[in-house]
Amino acid sequence: MDQLFTPVRVGRYMLPNRLVMAPMTRSRARFDGTPGELAADYYAQRADVALIITEGTQPSDDGQGYLTTPGIYTDAHVGGWRKIAAAVHGKGGHVFIQLMHAGRMSHPDNTPHHRQAVAPSAIAPGAKMFTLGGLLDIPAPRALNAAEVRQTVTDFRIAARSAIEAGADGVELHGANAYLVQQFFAPSANTRTDEYGGSIENRARFALEAIDAIVDEIGADRTAIRLSPGTTLWGIDEGAQGPGLYRYLVAALDQRKLAYLHVAHQGDERLLAEIRRLWNGALILNRAGRPRDQIGTDVACGLADLESYGQLVLANPDFVTRIKTRAPMNSADRSTFFAGAAKGYTDYPALDKVEAA
Repeated sequence: MDQLFTPVRVGRYMLPNRLVMAPMTRSRARFDGTPGELAADYYAQRADVALIITEGTQPSDDGQGYLTTPGIYTDAHVGGWRKIAAAVHGKGGHVFIQLMHAGRMSHPDNTPHHRQAVAPSAIAPGAKMFTLGGLLDIPAPRALNAAEVRQTVTDFRIAARSAIEAGADGVELHGANAYLVQQFFAPSANTRTDEYGGSIENRARFALEAIDAIVDEIGADRTAIRLSPGTTLWGIDEGAQGPGLYRYLVAALDQRKLAYLHVAHQGDERLLAEIRRLWNGALILNRAGRPRDQIGTDVACGLADLESYGQLVLANPDFVTRIKTRAPMNSADRSTFFAGAAKGYTDYPALDKVEAA
């Protein structure tokens, strides 16, 4: 476990430990996508981890999926994120903004323009989503034409520039969890016959074009990507091509010398080992539900350079201190994960507050 508290280089930054806050949707932004008033406190409270990766942040009106998620494409958005970045930096932390386009995982009632969602193909995910009108079926999306795919790449470029203008240390492209980038990977969501569908190379094209646009805008050492090979969320099925696609994609990404690769592990240990072999940069590994006694094991064996945690960091603003001292952890209150105010957001007690009480 001691190796968790040794420095590690990630892109242009030397980080003080190997613990990372995973991105988590909290749905507490304003309706215009500006981060909420408590967001700066929320992130700054958790700045003892080596790196904070923010909640998914849409690069455009079309990119929004859920209610009250933040954006990073207007002056108001940039102003809101600037407060967050300054607060995190004031505590000595680092923050990457995750750029997330929801694609077909959206509902018109949740977006500023109330338009039909966009995706690689016009295939509904077969899922429901919370809206102001309650839990509703997600309607079928509209298929992007090739020019619109290229415009979406440009949207990611502009959002990355805006993130840096807001003071973020970098951006992570969300290529996981059944959202737009992964929808291009999966035959269950992508039946295109143009240059963005069919072969492995074509299915990976959108992700690589988006990464190249971001790298061109802000530099490879401030650019990262998250992948979740093999996920079956919301109708995603990558099929028999899946492992081969990730071998091709990771090898191509490795050539770009990104700040890091973030893998949300889905259980295929053989593929994970292949990804580690193909990737020569910093690798962040997330194993959902990892037991406390296994924290640090992937770093210790060399499978990962850093480990990311979600609910444990959400509920424990002093997560690193609790790991170091083997102190008990607060339990996360699932009823407060999405929407709301301070409860379950900025009111989890740190150890000193618990001891004082």
